[in-house]
Amino acid sequence: MAMLVFALIFGAVRSGYKKNEGRAPKGIQSFFEPIILFVRDDIAKEMIGPKWEKYFPYLATLFFFILIVNLFGLIPIAPFGANATGNVALTLALAVITFFVVNLSGNKDYWGHIFWMPGVPLLLKPVMAVIEVIGIFVKPFTLMIRLFANISAGHIIILSLIGLIFQFGDNGASVGGSTVGALIAVPFTLVMNILELFVAFLQAFIFTLLSALYIGSAVEEHHHADHDEEHAPKVAA
Repeated sequence: MAMLVFALIFGAVRSGYKKNEGRAPKGIQSFFEPIILFVRDDIAKEMIGPKWEKYFPYLATLFFFILIVNLFGLIPIAPFGANATGNVALTLALAVITFFVVNLSGNKDYWGHIFWMPGVPLLLKPVMAVIEVIGIFVKPFTLMIRLFANISAGHIIILSLIGLIFQFGDNGASVGGSTVGALIAVPFTLVMNILELFVAFLQAFIFTLLSALYIGSAVEEHHHADHDEEHAPKVAA
Protein backbone atom coordinates (compact mmCIF):
# COMPACT_ATOMS: atom_id res chain seq x y z
CA MET A 1 0.00 0.00 0.00
CA ALA A 2 2.86 2.35 0.83
CA MET A 3 4.51 1.73 -2.52
CA LEU A 4 1.20 2.30 -4.32
CA VAL A 5 0.75 5.65 -2.55
CA PHE A 6 4.41 6.41 -3.25
CA ALA A 7 3.91 5.74 -6.99
CA LEU A 8 0.72 7.82 -7.17
CA ILE A 9 2.27 10.79 -5.34
CA PHE A 10 5.45 10.93 -7.37
CA GLY A 11 3.64 10.21 -10.60
CA ALA A 12 1.65 13.38 -9.87
CA VAL A 13 4.82 15.27 -8.90
CA ARG A 14 6.50 14.19 -12.15
CA SER A 15 3.48 15.37 -14.17
CA GLY A 16 3.62 18.68 -12.32
CA TYR A 17 7.26 19.20 -13.32
CA LYS A 18 6.38 18.48 -16.95
CA LYS A 19 3.43 20.87 -16.98
CA ASN A 20 5.19 23.65 -15.06
CA GLU A 21 8.57 23.39 -16.70
CA GLY A 22 10.38 26.70 -16.25
CA ARG A 23 7.64 28.01 -13.94
CA ALA A 24 7.02 28.04 -10.20
CA PRO A 25 5.78 24.68 -8.82
CA LYS A 26 2.06 24.29 -8.09
CA GLY A 27 -0.16 21.98 -6.09
CA ILE A 28 1.32 18.70 -4.90
CA GLN A 29 4.58 19.55 -6.65
CA SER A 30 5.06 22.64 -4.50
CA PHE A 31 4.39 20.61 -1.33
CA PHE A 32 6.92 17.86 -2.04
CA GLU A 33 9.62 19.90 -3.76
CA PRO A 34 11.13 21.32 -0.50
CA ILE A 35 11.27 17.80 0.98
CA ILE A 36 12.92 16.39 -2.15
CA LEU A 37 15.43 19.25 -2.18
CA PHE A 38 16.10 18.65 1.52
CA VAL A 39 16.94 14.99 0.85
CA ARG A 40 19.10 16.01 -2.12
CA ASP A 41 21.00 18.94 -0.60
CA ASP A 42 21.20 18.12 3.10
CA ILE A 43 21.54 14.34 2.90
CA ALA A 44 22.80 13.12 -0.50
CA LYS A 45 25.13 15.98 -1.42
CA GLU A 46 26.27 16.64 2.14
CA MET A 47 27.07 13.03 3.06
CA ILE A 48 28.23 11.55 -0.26
CA GLY A 49 29.90 14.44 -2.04
CA PRO A 50 30.59 14.61 -5.80
CA LYS A 51 29.09 11.15 -6.52
CA TRP A 52 25.76 11.95 -4.84
CA GLU A 53 23.70 11.87 -8.03
CA LYS A 54 24.15 8.13 -8.55
CA TYR A 55 22.70 7.33 -5.11
CA PHE A 56 20.06 10.03 -4.78
CA PRO A 57 17.21 7.92 -6.25
CA TYR A 58 17.86 5.20 -3.69
CA LEU A 59 18.08 7.64 -0.79
CA ALA A 60 14.91 9.50 -1.83
CA THR A 61 13.02 6.23 -2.21
CA LEU A 62 14.28 5.06 1.18
CA PHE A 63 13.27 8.31 2.91
CA PHE A 64 9.76 8.52 1.47
CA PHE A 65 9.05 4.79 1.83
CA ILE A 66 9.95 4.81 5.54
CA LEU A 67 8.03 8.05 6.06
CA ILE A 68 4.85 6.80 4.37
CA VAL A 69 4.96 3.47 6.22
CA ASN A 70 5.49 5.29 9.53
CA LEU A 71 2.56 7.62 8.86
CA PHE A 72 0.32 4.69 7.88
CA GLY A 73 1.06 3.18 11.29
CA LEU A 74 -0.39 6.26 13.01
CA ILE A 75 -3.80 6.03 11.31
CA PRO A 76 -5.94 4.01 13.76
CA ILE A 77 -8.47 2.66 11.24
CA ALA A 78 -8.40 -0.30 8.87
CA PRO A 79 -6.63 -0.99 6.59
CA PHE A 80 -4.03 1.26 8.21
CA GLY A 81 -2.60 1.11 11.73
CA ALA A 82 -0.07 -1.64 11.04
CA ASN A 83 3.20 -0.90 12.78
CA ALA A 84 5.27 -1.97 9.77
CA THR A 85 8.61 -0.43 10.75
CA GLY A 86 8.03 -1.80 14.24
CA ASN A 87 8.51 -5.22 12.61
CA VAL A 88 12.19 -6.16 12.72
CA ALA A 89 11.83 -8.13 9.47
CA LEU A 90 11.11 -4.94 7.50
CA THR A 91 13.89 -2.91 9.12
CA LEU A 92 16.26 -5.84 8.55
CA ALA A 93 15.36 -5.89 4.85
CA LEU A 94 16.01 -2.14 4.52
CA ALA A 95 19.31 -2.45 6.41
CA VAL A 96 20.44 -5.37 4.22
CA ILE A 97 19.73 -3.35 1.05
CA THR A 98 21.84 -0.49 2.41
CA PHE A 99 24.55 -3.03 3.36
CA PHE A 100 24.79 -4.25 -0.24
CA VAL A 101 24.63 -0.74 -1.72
CA VAL A 102 27.48 0.40 0.55
CA ASN A 103 29.79 -2.57 0.10
CA LEU A 104 29.20 -3.05 -3.62
CA SER A 105 30.01 0.64 -4.07
CA GLY A 106 33.19 0.51 -1.99
CA ASN A 107 36.34 1.63 -3.81
CA LYS A 108 39.91 0.45 -3.22
CA ASP A 109 40.48 3.11 -0.54
CA TYR A 110 37.43 1.87 1.38
CA TRP A 111 38.57 -1.76 1.34
CA GLY A 112 42.18 -0.70 1.93
CA HIS A 113 41.16 1.10 5.13
CA ILE A 114 39.33 -2.02 6.27
CA PHE A 115 41.93 -4.72 5.57
CA TRP A 116 45.20 -2.76 5.78
CA MET A 117 44.57 0.53 7.52
CA PRO A 118 47.16 3.17 6.62
CA GLY A 119 48.98 5.05 9.35
CA VAL A 120 48.67 2.18 11.85
CA PRO A 121 51.67 0.24 13.22
CA LEU A 122 52.24 -3.04 11.39
CA LEU A 123 51.47 -5.23 14.40
CA LEU A 124 48.11 -3.50 14.91
CA LYS A 125 46.97 -3.78 11.29
CA PRO A 126 45.57 -7.37 11.63
CA VAL A 127 43.75 -6.40 14.83
CA MET A 128 42.27 -3.29 13.22
CA ALA A 129 41.26 -5.35 10.16
CA VAL A 130 39.20 -7.69 12.38
CA ILE A 131 37.55 -4.72 14.11
CA GLU A 132 36.77 -3.04 10.76
CA VAL A 133 35.28 -6.24 9.30
CA ILE A 134 33.03 -6.56 12.36
CA GLY A 135 32.08 -2.90 11.81
CA ILE A 136 30.86 -3.73 8.29
CA PHE A 137 28.11 -5.88 9.84
CA VAL A 138 27.51 -3.72 12.91
CA LYS A 139 26.46 -0.72 10.79
CA PRO A 140 23.40 -2.36 9.17
CA PHE A 141 22.56 -4.01 12.51
CA THR A 142 22.40 -0.61 14.23
CA LEU A 143 20.30 0.74 11.35
CA MET A 144 17.86 -2.12 11.79
CA ILE A 145 17.62 -1.84 15.58
CA ARG A 146 17.38 1.97 15.71
CA LEU A 147 14.36 2.21 13.40
CA PHE A 148 12.66 -0.87 14.88
CA ALA A 149 13.16 0.18 18.51
CA ASN A 150 12.12 3.81 18.14
CA ILE A 151 8.93 3.07 16.22
CA SER A 152 8.02 0.12 18.47
CA ALA A 153 8.59 2.14 21.65
CA GLY A 154 6.05 4.82 20.68
CA HIS A 155 3.39 2.28 19.80
CA ILE A 156 3.99 0.32 23.02
CA ILE A 157 3.51 3.50 25.07
CA ILE A 158 0.27 4.33 23.22
CA LEU A 159 -1.06 0.80 23.76
CA SER A 160 -0.10 0.99 27.43
CA LEU A 161 -1.99 4.28 27.83
CA ILE A 162 -5.09 2.87 26.15
CA GLY A 163 -4.76 -0.17 28.39
CA LEU A 164 -5.32 2.11 31.40
CA ILE A 165 -8.99 2.43 30.37
CA PHE A 166 -9.48 -1.33 30.71
CA GLN A 167 -7.31 -1.54 33.80
CA PHE A 168 -9.17 1.20 35.68
CA GLY A 169 -12.52 -0.15 34.48
CA ASP A 170 -11.70 -3.70 35.56
CA ASN A 171 -12.26 -4.88 31.96
CA GLY A 172 -15.74 -3.33 31.72
CA ALA A 173 -16.98 -4.07 35.24
CA SER A 174 -16.67 -0.43 36.36
CA VAL A 175 -17.98 2.37 34.16
CA GLY A 176 -16.65 5.01 36.56
CA GLY A 177 -13.20 3.45 36.52
CA SER A 178 -13.22 3.31 32.71
CA THR A 179 -14.17 7.00 32.64
CA VAL A 180 -11.30 7.90 34.94
CA GLY A 181 -8.94 5.78 32.84
CA ALA A 182 -10.15 7.51 29.67
CA LEU A 183 -9.68 10.97 31.20
CA ILE A 184 -6.07 10.04 31.94
CA ALA A 185 -5.31 8.04 28.80
CA VAL A 186 -6.89 10.11 26.02
CA PRO A 187 -4.92 13.39 26.56
CA PHE A 188 -1.62 11.52 26.94
CA THR A 189 -2.39 9.36 23.89
CA LEU A 190 -3.09 12.50 21.87
CA VAL A 191 0.26 13.99 22.95
CA MET A 192 2.05 10.73 22.13
CA ASN A 193 0.46 10.63 18.67
CA ILE A 194 1.71 14.15 17.98
CA LEU A 195 5.17 13.10 19.19
CA GLU A 196 4.97 9.97 17.03
CA LEU A 197 4.22 12.17 14.02
CA PHE A 198 7.52 13.95 14.63
CA VAL A 199 9.29 10.61 15.20
CA ALA A 200 7.93 9.31 11.87
CA PHE A 201 9.78 12.09 10.03
CA LEU A 202 12.82 11.92 12.31
CA GLN A 203 13.41 8.19 11.90
CA ALA A 204 13.02 8.39 8.11
CA PHE A 205 15.60 11.18 8.15
CA ILE A 206 18.06 9.35 10.45
CA PHE A 207 17.90 6.06 8.53
CA THR A 208 18.45 7.86 5.22
CA LEU A 209 21.18 10.10 6.65
CA LEU A 210 23.16 7.19 8.07
CA SER A 211 22.75 5.22 4.84
CA ALA A 212 24.11 8.21 2.92
CA LEU A 213 26.98 8.56 5.43
CA TYR A 214 27.97 4.91 4.98
CA ILE A 215 27.76 5.22 1.19
CA GLY A 216 29.85 8.40 1.34
CA SER A 217 32.57 6.63 3.34
CA ALA A 218 32.61 3.80 0.77
CA VAL A 219 32.99 6.00 -2.32
CA GLU A 220 35.21 8.73 -0.87
CA GLU A 221 38.56 9.13 -2.60
CA HIS A 222 41.63 9.40 -0.37
CA HIS A 223 44.85 11.03 -1.49
CA HIS A 224 47.40 9.58 0.87
CA ALA A 225 50.39 10.44 -1.27
CA ASP A 226 49.42 14.11 -1.51
CA HIS A 227 48.60 14.21 2.18
CA ASP A 228 51.94 12.64 3.19
CA GLU A 229 53.89 14.95 0.90
CA GLU A 230 52.08 17.99 2.25
CA HIS A 231 52.86 17.09 5.87
CA ALA A 232 56.39 15.77 5.29
CA PRO A 233 59.13 17.77 7.05
CA LYS A 234 60.93 20.20 4.78
CA VAL A 235 64.61 19.38 4.28
CA ALA A 236 66.84 22.40 3.92
CA ALA A 237 68.91 22.51 0.76
